[in-house]
Amino acid sequence: MFEYLARLALLLPLLGLLIWGSLWLTRFLQKRLSGTEVTGRRLQLVETSLIAPGLKLAVVRFHDREILLGCSRNGLVRLGEAPDPLSAEPHLNSSLAGSE
Repeated sequence: MFEYLARLALLLPLLGLLIWGSLWLTRFLQKRLSGTEVTGRRLQLVETSLIAPGLKLAVVRFHDREILLGCSRNGLVRLGEAPDPLSAEPHLNSSLAGSE
């Protein structure tokens, strides 16, 4: 009985530490892969949307442009392109400040 309690006292905190570590690693990798904390990169995945099994739409930010991509099992297709709204905001704010 003492041996069982000793093993339980040793393995239960170890199991808790493994669960906490795996949750921390998952959160770290999600932030890194989604690009939310990575700066200085030219290519950034903004958003994805699942259309059908095997078909996705993806918005990618590249050189002050947002590019809409169609992703399938056969490859990628560029569907559209627009200026990046985040890079256009400082120009709008400065023009609004001058008009007041």
